[in-house]
Amino acid sequence: MELRIGHGYDIHRLVMGRKLILGGIEIPFEYGLLGHSDADCLCHAITDALLGALALPNIGQFYPDTDKKTIGITSTEILQNIYKNEILQRNYKIINIDCTIIAQEPKLAPHLNLMCQNLTKLLQLSGGQVGIKATTHEGLDAIGEKKAIACHSVCLLENLGLCRKVKNKLFDLFSPCGLIQEQCSWINPQIQVQEAVPPDGDSKGT
Repeated sequence: MELRIGHGYDIHRLVMGRKLILGGIEIPFEYGLLGHSDADCLCHAITDALLGALALPNIGQFYPDTDKKTIGITSTEILQNIYKNEILQRNYKIINIDCTIIAQEPKLAPHLNLMCQNLTKLLQLSGGQVGIKATTHEGLDAIGEKKAIACHSVCLLENLGLCRKVKNKLFDLFSPCGLIQEQCSWINPQIQVQEAVPPDGDSKGT
């Protein structure tokens, strides 16, 4: 089993005249995050964590802020595209994602469950695979002064292709030995092992 861990971090400035989007959910607030996209720092941090787990470049290499065609793109679309085209294409699956949003304001606790549900659905995961926490910055620095919101994210990936290759290799090694079904069912329960049939002329009558 091959496991890969990744970490992502993102921070955006809070400004007037922008919607505040986190985890693809609009949060009622007088300020929003400034960015080339919708500036959803939660989705950006998760995207960078997924990319980092596979030692790939960060989100800016795939969606540079100099590309006018992607101005205003939703961060959920970016996350979905990276997941589909980079993670799934390399035959990895997500084991879990854990995130911490750092914001002095607004209070995010009432919105965390909805963020989790939205990201779980977006990435086709099950309940309990996405965790999101929120904390303040105790009034320190730009975040504590309500000038920015940041997010950290970590993820754990499993390579499905390697598992399948190992199982297939083990079966290739052991199947010529005439193992009975019970002995190789741990490799693949669907495999049916049959007894070798003696060549014609060698069988004994009853």
